[in-house]
Amino acid sequence: MFKKVLFQLHWLLGISAGLVLSVMGVTGAAYSFQDEILDWLNADTLRIEVSDSGVLPPAELVRKIEAAEGKQVTGLWVETQSGGPARVFFMPPPGERRGPMRWFDPYTGELLGDPVGQPFFGLMLQLHRFLAMGETGKQITAASTLALIFFCLSGLYLRWPRQAGSWRAWLTLDWARKGRSFNWDLHAVAGTWCLALYLLAALTGLFWSYEWYRAGLQRLLADAPSEQQAKPGERRGEGRGEGRGERREGGRPGMQQAPSGPPLVVDYDAVWASIREAAGPGMTAYNLRLPPVGGQPATVFYLLGDSSHPRATNQITLDPATGKVARVERYAEKSFKAQLLTSIYALHVGEYFGLTGRILMMLASLAMPLFFITGWLLYLDRRRKKRAIKAARGGLGHGGDGEPWLIGFASQSGFAEQLAWQSAGQLQAAGYPVRVQQLGELDAGQLAEARNALFVVSTFGDGEAPDAARGFERKMLGQASQLADLRFAVLALGDRQYQHFCGFAHRLQAWLQGQGANTLFDTVEVDNGDAGALQSWQQHLASLSGSSLVPAWTEQPFETWTLAGREHLNPGSQGESTWLLRLGAPAGSQISWQAGDLVEILPRQADPRIQGWLDRHGLDGEAQVTVDGIAQPLRQALGARLLPDSFEHLVGLHPQALLDALIVLSVRQYSIASLESDGALELIVRQEQHADGTLGIASGWLTHALPVGANLPLRLRRNARFHRLEGERPAIFIGNGTGIAGLRALLKANVAAGNGRNWLLFGERNQAHDYYCRDEIEGWLASGELERLDLAFSRDQAHKVYVQDRLREAGAEVRAWVEAGAVFYICGSLQGMADGVDRVLRELLGDEALDALAAEGRYRRDVY
Repeated sequence: MFKKVLFQLHWLLGISAGLVLSVMGVTGAAYSFQDEILDWLNADTLRIEVSDSGVLPPAELVRKIEAAEGKQVTGLWVETQSGGPARVFFMPPPGERRGPMRWFDPYTGELLGDPVGQPFFGLMLQLHRFLAMGETGKQITAASTLALIFFCLSGLYLRWPRQAGSWRAWLTLDWARKGRSFNWDLHAVAGTWCLALYLLAALTGLFWSYEWYRAGLQRLLADAPSEQQAKPGERRGEGRGEGRGERREGGRPGMQQAPSGPPLVVDYDAVWASIREAAGPGMTAYNLRLPPVGGQPATVFYLLGDSSHPRATNQITLDPATGKVARVERYAEKSFKAQLLTSIYALHVGEYFGLTGRILMMLASLAMPLFFITGWLLYLDRRRKKRAIKAARGGLGHGGDGEPWLIGFASQSGFAEQLAWQSAGQLQAAGYPVRVQQLGELDAGQLAEARNALFVVSTFGDGEAPDAARGFERKMLGQASQLADLRFAVLALGDRQYQHFCGFAHRLQAWLQGQGANTLFDTVEVDNGDAGALQSWQQHLASLSGSSLVPAWTEQPFETWTLAGREHLNPGSQGESTWLLRLGAPAGSQISWQAGDLVEILPRQADPRIQGWLDRHGLDGEAQVTVDGIAQPLRQALGARLLPDSFEHLVGLHPQALLDALIVLSVRQYSIASLESDGALELIVRQEQHADGTLGIASGWLTHALPVGANLPLRLRRNARFHRLEGERPAIFIGNGTGIAGLRALLKANVAAGNGRNWLLFGERNQAHDYYCRDEIEGWLASGELERLDLAFSRDQAHKVYVQDRLREAGAEVRAWVEAGAVFYICGSLQGMADGVDRVLRELLGDEALDALAAEGRYRRDVY
């Protein structure tokens, strides 16, 4: 909940304050190299002839300038050794806070012309600090600066990568991404690069935004006792870092009351003598600031040649009438925190860290609109998807006239449900009202009322109905019904390697036709998510709806993850090797999973097998072929193909034709064994070993051939039927072998949720070698987070014992847990374990009771 609220605040402030911050960023970047740009633009106007005798003393400069301009001087900024132009500040007109400023030659006292570009930089500063809106603008920029601090901290929390210790996860941008994924990656990775600079700019920028913040910093950082520090209204030290880049005309606008007091008297010779005595021969610049009336001290800021940065100024407070020094504050003698206070402006613009710091701060400022733009694109994409979901779900049955189309689905892993909603969206886009419903929730009356129906159903195992549809099959497909007015079509999902391919879908179709229903078109069979078959289904729907446009149903793209670690779980086991794999997410990964979800991985052939196949058939692995428009060596392309033992049908084919004749490797699904909060996506994979000793393609690649640190393509497959059922209820986890993966994640989720009524039944070969995750499981048992544990190690005794046997032995307890509201989670092999557990549960509870549990979502299986 906290993360969700934080995210909502992040984007809400981002789409509002983001525009202001973009303006502040661009104008700040434009202002950052003002001096250098003005010098370049005004090489003639501001050109100075350096005199060997040095710059004129203040007395002579003031006399010449006041005579030429006819105005009283209130301040001088003179670089004594650089040979650059100097600036003079005049008494402000009545009611004004800032007086006019002119450039002059410090070697002659002659006033120079107004430089080209100065009004532009004045505007940039006004926009940067006030949005050119006076006090109102200042309040807006101040609030936006606070928002920037929030963006930095909340953004860091929201994008915290699963591999927090990997610099690649933080700082690398995947240029191969597209669309929303690339925008998110750019937003997050670039934000990480700029994070420290933005925090520095914001924390220092608030110094000029709020009096309370300035006073707080001064009390926190200043060396002077609190009673000697300036009051907030006195603005002491605000201009300590003022230099050529901080123009006096860029100050806060507003009317001021004219100061009252005796006339100002200045002994410039005495003042100059005091400055030289206090500063010494190493002074390279001084800034004399005179009070508006007599009786008040003057302030001098001076810079030494060995200063650590251009704002490391020293300060003299003296009597302008006599030149008597009241106080000298030297930068080098201050504590580090007081030096930071003096260097607020240098920190803000980056020059505290030299030219490199200035450039980095300028680039970060220029990048500010990037986050506003990408943030808006992500926000619009999110809104667009929300509208699509609302249109696909909330509006179903309300768009268009006539009887709504019924779309029934039966799904084991969530794919059929996804396709059902996509089909609903396609029909609704054509103006048809639609109602989507799980097949197990349909009864004879609802079917009899329907006039048009689509059925998107998967077949589980070798011809079986998905768990949630087993009750429907038993009740509905065994009775007669009058469906002569129904027109229907079936999208059948299955795996052709099974003998009864799409068996449940075919039984459903035969029953519907037997009740008098008419087919809209032939059943579309989909083998392992075949894209061509799905496209055919879309074409049929387009024909039905009269639409000429067929929307593309795109699968979630694969992401490039990293094999971060691999641990052998059962060394010395009689069975196949089993491994725990830890996978690291790429920066900006869009994959966010729940306990019970699956991942799909595109495996590759191991390099030695590819080379052996090429050598055996006399093929050139370096021959160029094309895959999806990209040229690559045949050796590389074969990594994604099935390499048959029989070669007769491939003899004589040129490399491209040979490649096209080979079957593309299909994705492999694995149960996720960890929670997202664990910081890594973990899988438990058993090696498949063939009779000749070779390893299975996917399991061999993942557990043996793929080097640690290498990449692999991965995408998430939602498995909603195996997600944790919300609420505090007893949970019975049953599994064997690598089925511990899905159960482990669900157990972790239950433990994290504070649900301690957990019962695990787990089986494998030998306890000594095959007790996966032993320390973790027994830790839960010792802490009471696992209430009961039953183990079945089949080879540890003369007669084999399996988890279904342990389940039968605990029949009375199973019934008691079910009466208390328990939910079953079964994960592992379909043949043997899952069938055996199903038979025992039917013995203990009865067919109708178990089907009812499945319909309620309390009988959840992830079996393979």
